[in-house]
Amino acid sequence: MNQNSRERCTHPCPCGYLGDPLHPCSCTPVMVQRYRSRISGPLLDRIDIHIEVPAVKYRDLADRSEGESSRAIGSRVERAREVQRDRFRGSKVHSNAQMTPRFIKKFCEPDAAGSRMLELVTDRLGLSARSYSRILKVARTIADLDGCDAVREQHVSEAIQYRSLDRKVSS
Repeated sequence: MNQNSRERCTHPCPCGYLGDPLHPCSCTPVMVQRYRSRISGPLLDRIDIHIEVPAVKYRDLADRSEGESSRAIGSRVERAREVQRDRFRGSKVHSNAQMTPRFIKKFCEPDAAGSRMLELVTDRLGLSARSYSRILKVARTIADLDGCDAVREQHVSEAIQYRSLDRKVSS
């Protein structure tokens, strides 16, 4: 995937305000559905993460409190990448995103609560097999960033949150 396709974004609806806490959306559910149907399901299935990014309020932009430093985040990412290199050593796979179904089955099995959550969400949203696999791969990566050997319910839950375009349209 090239740089341009990774940075492409779309508004949640034609007017751009669906879900915005400060501006009312003027679109009907049918308008939103028609707008979102311009992007095919099979294409969306191939995108690991799709999230809605709300407008940021001034006070949040001006907040001078310290968050996690870039150095600390970078260290956590490098540790997760090292775990993945070790996990896939001797194979053609180099990262969780490249996992084959065999590796997904071996390394992404969620705990019982995570499995129940994934079953519920998959049935409720009618997720495709590809979306299901993407959620598991992202959950595995979240667990790696968290320093966990196992994929737990909270990792599955967070991964599901990164699939906002799989959710049904509501207004």
